[in-house]
Amino acid sequence: MLSILQLIVDTAAGVLGGVLLLRFWMQLIRVRPPASVGQFTYTLSDWLVLPLRRVVPGMRGYDWASLIGAFLVVLAASSVLLLMGASGQAVVLYALYRFLTWIVYGFMGLLIIEVIFSWINPHAPLAPFVHALNEPLLRPLRRVIPPLGGLDITVLVAFILLQIALYILRQIF
Repeated sequence: MLSILQLIVDTAAGVLGGVLLLRFWMQLIRVRPPASVGQFTYTLSDWLVLPLRRVVPGMRGYDWASLIGAFLVVLAASSVLLLMGASGQAVVLYALYRFLTWIVYGFMGLLIIEVIFSWINPHAPLAPFVHALNEPLLRPLRRVIPPLGGLDITVLVAFILLQIALYILRQIF
């Protein structure tokens, strides 16, 4: 029964945490979302971000309230481990690990979505938005890795680097 509760909590937390991280990333790189994405993002997360902004205002282009909100969501989801007898310190460390993996998996998901758009419909209405979200990750790689026969492999290299980051996180935690 506890595993079913964990599944429900993790699913809800994953959606909300992903939206909060997307909101943070959009503001950080100054990308204006399409109306539908923006409305969904702000509607789902305003209840948490707006009160947090009173306590933690944004500074230097960082929307700290969204980032801290995402961590609080993963911490709340990880607190189910307390029911299993885990210590508070273990729950916080596990929450930090999950938070960092959510960030890495979020970037991996954005890269996959961009690849799908490039294969299926590069002129889709959301394609420029997803491209703009990925550009800060891919720009440094494009400076180093030239196109091979007209094929841009920077997305593949970025994906591999993100998988290495996940491996390192697993080794640390």
